[in-house]
Amino acid sequence: MNIPSSKALIKEKQEISSLRIFLLTSVTVILLILFWRMGEFKQDPFITETLSIQGESLSGSKLFKINCVGCHGISAQGFVGPDLHEATQEMSDKKIINQVIRGLTPPMPSFEIEPQSMADLLEYMHSLN
Repeated sequence: MNIPSSKALIKEKQEISSLRIFLLTSVTVILLILFWRMGEFKQDPFITETLSIQGESLSGSKLFKINCVGCHGISAQGFVGPDLHEATQEMSDKKIINQVIRGLTPPMPSFEIEPQSMADLLEYMHSLN
């Protein structure tokens, strides 16, 4: 009869524990990524409405000059905030809207803005490319 030693049993339990920790960590990371991605697919009524409106670049330019030049510069070249000339190529319109209305990256403040004004600002940003 071959009875495993206590050292062998302890080693086996440590290996099982390590495997469980690895599997639980992996599952947790995968679930977090899935929940995070699901949040991107959830439709925000403000974003949906804004994207359904045709913006006007001149109005967006005026809004930009009133609200944004302090951080992004008079011609959106960047100052405290980043250069915005390629923002619409690097980010989706949904992400840009979220950035403006939620101020996701400090020190950017959040802005309360009407859908038409947001569509105008977005159209202006597209004209910067």
